[in-house]
Amino acid sequence: MRSVFWYLREFLRVPWIHAFLFAKTAPLLTPPYFREYPSLTDVECTHCFSCRMICPAPGAIEVLQEGGAWHPVIHRGHCLRCGLCVEACPEGVLSSGRILRWQEEDRTSFHATFHIAVDHTKCMRCGNCCVSCPVNKEQDPQMASGGHSSNDEVIMKIAGGKHTVIHEDRCVGCRTCEGACPNSAIQVARILEGLQGVAEG
Repeated sequence: MRSVFWYLREFLRVPWIHAFLFAKTAPLLTPPYFREYPSLTDVECTHCFSCRMICPAPGAIEVLQEGGAWHPVIHRGHCLRCGLCVEACPEGVLSSGRILRWQEEDRTSFHATFHIAVDHTKCMRCGNCCVSCPVNKEQDPQMASGGHSSNDEVIMKIAGGKHTVIHEDRCVGCRTCEGACPNSAIQVARILEGLQGVAEG
């Protein structure tokens, strides 16, 4: 019993009761390295797909067209909040915490190029990839259904019975060709270079 009285006497002291009832925790401060979910700014999206191509989380970001305007859509269930899409966007369409301010201060940017690899053992030269390519459509709206074209300004075409990549440097990395290939014979690989103190050109 003496121990019970001792505990009661100890915990019923006025300073302890006051400290218990009026306990205060330190205010929660957002750490400087914290990155929010990306959000849209007022800048118009040019649907270059840089954000989608750099995203390491499958299904985290899509670039969709609604009412004639393009805009990225972030799926929070997949987003890692890494902020790479914000840094990669050349137009500043996305924002996340302090990333854009830091990027401007440090003069950092990303430069991406794309490599188109065709597995000729799987390719059956149907031309689906060539016809579906949005850049090809701009360069040659009359491209035949089999991917044949007399225009040498396209990214790729079927020529001489073979799939030929002509202007790999014009690839925007949308990977539409990958989805159109029935044999998974084509892959687009992103080659990414980080730049600091150099204007991206």
